[in-house]
Amino acid sequence: MKTLIRAPGLVLRILISVLLIVIFLTPFYWMILTAFKTLGEVLAMPPKFWVQSLQWQNFKDAFTRIDFLHYTRNSLIITLGTLIGQVLVVVPAAYAFARYDFKGKNGLFGTVLATMMIPGQLIFLPIFVMFAKSGLLNTYVSLIVPFIASGTAIFMLRQTFMQVPDSQLEAARLDNAGEFKIIYTIMMPAAIPTLSTLALLTFIGTWNSYFFPLVWTTTDAVRTLPLGIQRLQDIEGLSPQIVMAGNMMLIVPILIVFVVARKQIIKAFTYMGVK
Repeated sequence: MKTLIRAPGLVLRILISVLLIVIFLTPFYWMILTAFKTLGEVLAMPPKFWVQSLQWQNFKDAFTRIDFLHYTRNSLIITLGTLIGQVLVVVPAAYAFARYDFKGKNGLFGTVLATMMIPGQLIFLPIFVMFAKSGLLNTYVSLIVPFIASGTAIFMLRQTFMQVPDSQLEAARLDNAGEFKIIYTIMMPAAIPTLSTLALLTFIGTWNSYFFPLVWTTTDAVRTLPLGIQRLQDIEGLSPQIVMAGNMMLIVPILIVFVVARKQIIKAFTYMGVK
């Protein structure tokens, strides 16, 4: 009887889940489908939900119509620079908030949390003026430095660091371990799931960033791959299959990083949920 009562609710949840999966996956399926179509198949009406033959030439065209390697190299430098910068800045900051008591700590931490509510688009103009006056426009510095301090990352790591038992830290200090050694040998290993999650979020946000590389650069010298795809769209506006092929190449690194880090991400959210 209980099974029969629960059945309608279970079926409803399954239907809602399937509907959400279809809604989220349809754009990706359409992008992949379009990337392998000919121009005639793209323009066909009614649209076709399959391809007659895979058009790998679209990817070659997307790669050669713009300086794909140049834009990709810029994206890698900026993304990796941001990740390294966040480790150097965010980890010590989170450790200090989690393990030290100092004057103004609560107010300063509240300020850090407040930065999470300020959209970057509100402050891009003053930063642009600052970079322009200091001669840092069209440099990697202008696209890395503003993002190495993250309120979200500091908050998440602080919560994780607070779960480490005090006894471990005291034992390390009795062995004459310095604070940086404690961070490296105790705190960071304990926070690997959280660090992996933050690294993935930072990677996705930086790799996909379009607005800031657009407004803080005036030449293609340090512009990133999303701007390169926009250039491809300007060139191949009448060939959407080539543009979609470029978009597919844009998201491949994100998919690879997600597959590698997915287990750690699940652990991070499970750990924080239990705590």
